[in-house]
Amino acid sequence: MMGGATARVPAKINLHLGVGPLREDGYHELNTVFCALSLYDDVTVRAADEFSVTVRGEGQHDVPADATNLAARAVAAIAEYAQVPDPQVAIEIEKQIPVAGGMAGGSADAAGALLAAARLWRLDTGREELHDLAASLGSDVPFSLLGGAALGTNRGEELLPVLHRGELHWVIVAAKGGLSTPAVYHELDRLRAGRGETVPPPERPDELIVALASGDVHAVAPLLHNDLQPAALSLQPRLRRTLRAGGEAGALAGIVSGSGPTCVFLCDGEDAAISVATELSGLGVAKAVRTAHGPVPGARLIPAH
Repeated sequence: MMGGATARVPAKINLHLGVGPLREDGYHELNTVFCALSLYDDVTVRAADEFSVTVRGEGQHDVPADATNLAARAVAAIAEYAQVPDPQVAIEIEKQIPVAGGMAGGSADAAGALLAAARLWRLDTGREELHDLAASLGSDVPFSLLGGAALGTNRGEELLPVLHRGELHWVIVAAKGGLSTPAVYHELDRLRAGRGETVPPPERPDELIVALASGDVHAVAPLLHNDLQPAALSLQPRLRRTLRAGGEAGALAGIVSGSGPTCVFLCDGEDAAISVATELSGLGVAKAVRTAHGPVPGARLIPAH
């Protein structure tokens, strides 16, 4: 086996997730503010005699180790785009990002695979071309490449970087069990239909964008919002207890991350995050509790493992 490249890719959370009505193409119109966090997956792509996928770490048994893996699909997509002959590779994924946790772990792996494969094959592929390939793989994959903080529109793949000052400190509570993103969106549609409401297009969260630019965590905290949270709570009611426990432990605010079931809690600095994490760890409300900060950069190459 000769040659290899490794990319490190952050998790994402949605500081704001506004979900519009269901579109004819099966997607929902989104207006969201992404934030990349210091919780990473490493994706290595090596030249090999035959194709393989190996997954280690967080939730490894819940991740497909075959051609259906999103990282494998990313390698196939860039190989087809660049007309790489006989693209046999071994893909190795070291996971820290919770699986099916609403933190875009699969999307991160796809972004990492794109970057690593481009380096392995020495492709002259610019960020714009990688973005287009990423968008073809999933709505969150482009942000996994970009990182930082960004406003996402359309189905989340059209990105505008957002100015941010300072760091935000978080406690990440990975719930027991996962939630399927399509199932959560379906539940949101069901809940809305049951209320008979007309769903307006999602609005741009300008107040949150201003708060991020100010660097004031106390201005950001009350503006965290997730339209998918009621659906996630409907499918996993015990998450209500987790959100309540985070507030009681001293977090400034807490929300379900994306489609869930991971819950994220914004804290007033690193020491406060450690204190909240310590208290939540003792309550048995989750399979894992971690601290993280952000925004951090998106996918980047590191020395190969």
